[in-house]
Amino acid sequence: MAADGHPADPADQPPFDGGATYQLEVPPSETKPPPGFDLDARRVATIATDAVGNELGGGTHQLRVRTRVGSDGQNQWQVDFFDPDGSDVAEVVLDDRTGDVVEKWTGSAVDTKLARGYQGAVAGKVNKWWIWLPLCVLFVAPFVNPRRPLRLLHLDLLALLGFSVSLFFFNKAEIGLSVGLVYPVLAYVFLRMLLAGFRPQESRERLLPVARRSWLVAGIAALIAFHVAYTATEGKVIDVGLAGVIGADRITHGEDVYTGDFSSPLPPSHDVRGDVYGPVNYLAYVPFEEAFPWSGRWDDVPAARAAALGFELLTALALFALGSRLRRRSPGGGPTEEGRTLGIALAYAWLAYPFTMYTLGSSFNDSLVALLVVCCLLVISSPPARGAMSALAGLTKFGPLALAPLFAAGTGDRRPRSVILFGAAFLVAAAVVTVPLLPDGGFRELYDRSLGYQASRGSPFSVWGQAPSLHVLQTASKVFAVALAAAFFFVPRRRSAIQLAALAACVLIAVQVTANHWFYPYAVWFAPLVLIALFAQQRGPESRIHA
Repeated sequence: MAADGHPADPADQPPFDGGATYQLEVPPSETKPPPGFDLDARRVATIATDAVGNELGGGTHQLRVRTRVGSDGQNQWQVDFFDPDGSDVAEVVLDDRTGDVVEKWTGSAVDTKLARGYQGAVAGKVNKWWIWLPLCVLFVAPFVNPRRPLRLLHLDLLALLGFSVSLFFFNKAEIGLSVGLVYPVLAYVFLRMLLAGFRPQESRERLLPVARRSWLVAGIAALIAFHVAYTATEGKVIDVGLAGVIGADRITHGEDVYTGDFSSPLPPSHDVRGDVYGPVNYLAYVPFEEAFPWSGRWDDVPAARAAALGFELLTALALFALGSRLRRRSPGGGPTEEGRTLGIALAYAWLAYPFTMYTLGSSFNDSLVALLVVCCLLVISSPPARGAMSALAGLTKFGPLALAPLFAAGTGDRRPRSVILFGAAFLVAAAVVTVPLLPDGGFRELYDRSLGYQASRGSPFSVWGQAPSLHVLQTASKVFAVALAAAFFFVPRRRSAIQLAALAACVLIAVQVTANHWFYPYAVWFAPLVLIALFAQQRGPESRIHA
């Protein structure tokens, strides 16, 4: 409950934040108002039944009704409706003083608070138009050629922003529409990257038609300052970031990570099912948890916010290094002016991309995936290095494991010695980060608690969760993703690092399409790869844009 006595904002409660949850209890009588209340349980149940009657098809007489009030004196009621099987099919929250319906949920929003569109629940003020729209403009503007409005790069960058339309409806709790709008964007980006991977076509147009490189440098400095300030003052910590910090805390104290009492220090109302990620995820949080030790409570969790910011800024640095390397004078030479421009443009676009900021706004861990995947490209010339880095990237949130066949062949080196070196380094790195964290049940329990749980979880945030009857099609999409990942070991026979970036984006998108749960921070898994493939194709003269 808030300090002013009003019920706490649901956006500040788990799973969105660590505020106090709304405690409920059954009133002592159905016909008499509880002390301090005006309405009685029977009257409240009638109001709630009328409120959800149409959504439930008028069949409320077959449902069991449970009516509760806030045990700490909050002047609200919550009414839950259960079908004969015991499933919660509707929830209504009423104001006791006025009898008005405060909240009304049916369908997936009953069990999934993430589907309720609570204002600011995810990423906080990042969703405000006065932050989101300027970021969209900053993301696109430096690369716009006003003389060539139909430039394909313009459409590609707008496509990356296309998830914004889906997010708009997500924030309005219109989940069916928001989910449906994700897949056309994924499809477009997938097809563009598939084309870039197999038939790369360099453009003689400038990457920066009008803007100067110095403007982007200033933009990077301003964006970093904004991100740091926002994280320090407005950053939220959703259960994802909290899980990373708890896991790191357990590691530093010699405790098991993959265990049923993962979040035992937290109250039951703050239940966190956090042991669902790969071991690298928790290990990556260790230095941040050491710098900002976890208090044992779900407070502002500075370690989670620092980690999210660190992963993001390191990704920008890795993109700058990769861009510079892609335009070297020779394999052992230094970067060219064009290389510096490419590196700066990649770092700038990553920081300006609104979904990078969205990921930071609630301290998600997805920028860690982006960082390690970009690092795979940085070490692509060394089979052992890219093998070890591929293992680390894959053992964050498991999906990037599908990149192993692609990176095993690198730019086309499929000699047995190179493949063996890649495989050996992959296995050694995987063992180093996994074996120390193995639970008592070994690899089987590790799988069940992490990847197995993720693969079997129900979620309304996918077409598969919206339409379970499409199970056969989902299975086909999984077969396609596996086949695609395997095929990329063999084809294209020779490929550049730029093509590898495009093909890696294809694999990650194909894997994400199979998932029962898709959420907006997942866009940052492949966004850096898409930017690399798109920007590196622009090979126009740069002579007038360096100043």
